[in-house]
Amino acid sequence: MINIIGNIFLLLGVLFFIIGTVGLFRFFDLYTRLHAIAKIDNLGLGFIVFGLIIKCDNIFIILKLLLIWALVLLTSSTLTYIISSHSNKSGEIPKISQEVKDDNN
Repeated sequence: MINIIGNIFLLLGVLFFIIGTVGLFRFFDLYTRLHAIAKIDNLGLGFIVFGLIIKCDNIFIILKLLLIWALVLLTSSTLTYIISSHSNKSGEIPKISQEVKDDNN
């Protein structure tokens, strides 16, 4: 039963990674693509880590998995902030803002 629950979480994680990849190709500007990658992939990794923790019986491996997940969460949010901040300073305007601006003129 534990293996089945672990496999379900692993499949959910893979599903979220696929959704994030589709969002990367589907969305139209940098900001929405960053949102898809940062949020959905972190959730997918969380499901995968949780599925592996359920299947694992070694406490050191569980701690390593949690450390990897925490580091990925930290670096993903930091890099997303740096990329979006730099693109905003360089003049990249979100497409939604451009559409609203065009409608007001």
